[in-house]
Amino acid sequence: MVGALFFFMSLYFPDDLTSRERLDAGHDKPARLAVIGHPVAHSLSPRMHQPALDEAGIDARYIKVEVEPGRVAEVFARMRALGFIGCNVTVPHKFEALAACDELDAGAAEMGVVNTVRFDPDATRGFNTDGYGFEEAVRETLGVTLQGAAVLIAGAGGGAGGAIAVHCARQGVARLVLANRSVDKIEELAARIRSHHGEMEIFTAALDDPRLREWASEADLIVNTSSLGLKEGDPSPLAADCFTSRHAAYDTIYRPGTAFQQAALAAGARVGTGREMLLHQGVKAFQIWFPGSDPVAAMRRGLASV
Repeated sequence: MVGALFFFMSLYFPDDLTSRERLDAGHDKPARLAVIGHPVAHSLSPRMHQPALDEAGIDARYIKVEVEPGRVAEVFARMRALGFIGCNVTVPHKFEALAACDELDAGAAEMGVVNTVRFDPDATRGFNTDGYGFEEAVRETLGVTLQGAAVLIAGAGGGAGGAIAVHCARQGVARLVLANRSVDKIEELAARIRSHHGEMEIFTAALDDPRLREWASEADLIVNTSSLGLKEGDPSPLAADCFTSRHAAYDTIYRPGTAFQQAALAAGARVGTGREMLLHQGVKAFQIWFPGSDPVAAMRRGLASV
C-alpha cells in the first residue's frame, strides 16, 4: 500500500525527462504516458490510466509532469526522444499544446485546443476528448441529450469551456449561451462557432450580465467550466437565482461541494460533477493510444478508490 501511495504521489519535472535512467530509476516499468499541467499534483489521471494499463498487460507507467508555461514544445520533444506513446494535457497548456502539434484531428482543429497527444513515428498528433467526455457524462449522470438542448456555459473562455462549447455546437444544440469574466475571449469563440454552424443561436455575456438570469431560466443544461471551485471557498460563477428545479447543472470541477453545485442543489436541480467527465475523456484518450481497447471498467474502479 505504501508503494502504491508513493507512486500516485510522485511528481516529475521536465529535467526528469533527460534520460531513461533518471526517469525510471526504482521502477519496474518504463514511464511511457503522462499528464502535463501547472499545477498537476492534484490530477487523478494516474488513478485511472495505470489500472487500465495493468489490466491490458501493457508494460508502461503513467506519470504526472509539472510543466511551466512556455515549455510544452520542449517537453513534447523530450517525450518523443524517450519513446513516450502520448500524454494528456490539462490547464493551462491546452492552447500551447495545440501549437506544439504537427497535425490535429478535425475536432481539435475546430475546438482550438488539445488535451490528448499521440507521438507517432512521423508526427506529434493532437486530439481533444473533453467534448466527448462531457457528452457522455451529462448523458450518463443527468439524462441530458445535447441535440436540441439549450445550454449555458459559465467560464467558456478557457480550454475546456471552449472545447465543450464547440462540441455542443457539433452535436446540434438549439441554443448556446457563452458567459465569461473576459468577454473578448468568448466573442472570438462565438465567431469561430458561427463560422461552422451559422444557423445556431449563440449569445455571449459577461458573468455579471443581468441577462444571464433570463437566459438561464430558458436553459435545459447549465455548465461550469470556469476554475471557480478548484479551491475551497471559491464562489459560484453564477448567482443562485440562475438555478431552478427544472435545470440539469454540470460542474466540470470534480471536487464535491463547490458553491456552484450547492446553489444548484439548493434550487432542486439535478447535479453532476467533473469526475464522470474525467472518466470518459480518459477512456477516449486511452483508445486513441490503444485502438480497440476497452478500459472503462478498470478506469472506473481506479477512480472509485480515491
